[in-house]
Amino acid sequence: MNQHEIVFDGGSLGNPGHGYGSYRLRQTGGAWSDPTRLTFGKDVTNNEAEYRSLIAALATLAADVGDPSGAAVEVFGDSQLVIYHLRGEWKVRAENLKPLYQAALDAAKPFGRVTYTWQPRDKSVKLLGH
Repeated sequence: MNQHEIVFDGGSLGNPGHGYGSYRLRQTGGAWSDPTRLTFGKDVTNNEAEYRSLIAALATLAADVGDPSGAAVEVFGDSQLVIYHLRGEWKVRAENLKPLYQAALDAAKPFGRVTYTWQPRDKSVKLLGH
């Protein structure tokens, strides 16, 4: 099984406010891709931006690997909320996050395996540059 990694982050200027995010991809042991920068417009919460960034990263990786069913993915993020939601450790209570949570699960479905690893913010900042 091919091993891949994603690091993602999202935020908003104001909460809600102007949403933004970024992600990087790599085959495990290889070089990270250049950061992909995203903007999500106005009235976006920090948590919505986190989810949207991850969904975009999963979609890009699925398109890049050809056959995602043969790929294992480790996702790294500093959002405890997103990571623990997707691990099934925390319940999704906020109504605005339920569709994004489902979209993230759907984006992960094509892969052979996806694991979610929380990492400290400074590691995400170092890799993503913000």
